[in-house]
Amino acid sequence: MTVPEPMPTPLHGYVGFDTMTKQVELKMMHRGFQFNVMVVGQTGMGKSTMINTLFSSRLLESKGRFDPSDDMPKTTTISTVSHVIIENGVKLKLNLIDTPGYGDLINNEHCWEPIVKYIKDQYSIYLRKELTAVRERHIPDTRVHVVLFFINPSGHSLRPIDIQMLKKLGDIANVIPIIAKADTLTMEEREAFKHRVRNELQENSIRVYPFDHEDYDDEERELNSQVQAMLPFAVVGSTKVYDVDGMPVRGRQSRCGMINIEDPSHCEFVQFRNFLLRTNLHDLIDTTTYTYYESFRSKQLLALKESSAKQQQQQQQQQYQQHA
Repeated sequence: MTVPEPMPTPLHGYVGFDTMTKQVELKMMHRGFQFNVMVVGQTGMGKSTMINTLFSSRLLESKGRFDPSDDMPKTTTISTVSHVIIENGVKLKLNLIDTPGYGDLINNEHCWEPIVKYIKDQYSIYLRKELTAVRERHIPDTRVHVVLFFINPSGHSLRPIDIQMLKKLGDIANVIPIIAKADTLTMEEREAFKHRVRNELQENSIRVYPFDHEDYDDEERELNSQVQAMLPFAVVGSTKVYDVDGMPVRGRQSRCGMINIEDPSHCEFVQFRNFLLRTNLHDLIDTTTYTYYESFRSKQLLALKESSAKQQQQQQQQQYQQHA
C-alpha cells in the first residue's frame, strides 16, 4: 500500500530552492554527458557517412573498400573512436563503436558473437568497478547506449542472419533499425519494405527501441506508438553541401535530381535525427542503465550468490567428512 504524499505547505516568501534545476544543469554542463553509439551493418551501407551526417562533423573514416580488388574483412572486428563535441556550452563525450566485417563473408556463422561479447563486456567492466570497495565517484561509462542497425536496402526482407543478430542485440541493448541508402528505393518500394520488416520484427518477437516502460504515461505511450509505426527509419546520409537557389542544402546529387536529406518528403533523416538526439538521447542512456544493465547486474549477482552458496556447502561437506 502506497503512502499518499502530504499536501504542499504554502510559502510566505521566496526561499530559492526553485534554482535547483539550474544548479543541476550547471553541474551537468560542466561535467558533460557520455553517449556511446554502436553501428552494425554490412560494409558499404554508409554507416560512417550517417554518423558524420548526424553530428555535422567528420567523426568516422569509411571502412569500406574503395577498390573491388581490396580484400574483404576476414572477421568482425570492433573499433572505437572517441570525440568530445560541444554545442551551445553542452559537452558531449561521444564513443563511436564500429563493427566492420559483419555479414560480409560467404560463411557468416556466429559473426554476431564478437558484437554481443563486446556489449556484455562493457556491462561486466562497469559492474566490477561498481563493486570495488573504494570506487571512483564517477565511474567511466563505456556501456553501449544504442545500436544503430543498418539494413541492406534490397527491398525484399531481412536476411536470416539479420533476424538472428537483432534477436541477440534486442535482449541486451537499445536497437534502432535503419534502412540504409533509402534513395535506392522508390517511395512505394520503401513503404512495402518497411511494412515487411515490421512484420518480421513482430513475428520473431524482436524488441527494438522504443518500447513502453511501466512508468510511462499515456502521452509517452502514444508518442512511442507513432515512432514504432515509422520504424525502420528510411534514411539517406550526406556530408556534401550544394547551393540550391542560393540556399545551402545537404544532399546527394543524382542523374534524376537533388536528394535533400533534410526534406521529409525525400527521406526520414530529420525524423531519425530528432528522435535519436533531440528527444530520446537521455532516455536511451536511462534505459541502458535501468533496464539492460540492471537485468545483467541482477543475473550476475544472483549467479555469484548461488556459486558462493554452493562453494560454502561443498566446504561444509568436506569438513564433515574429515571429522566423520
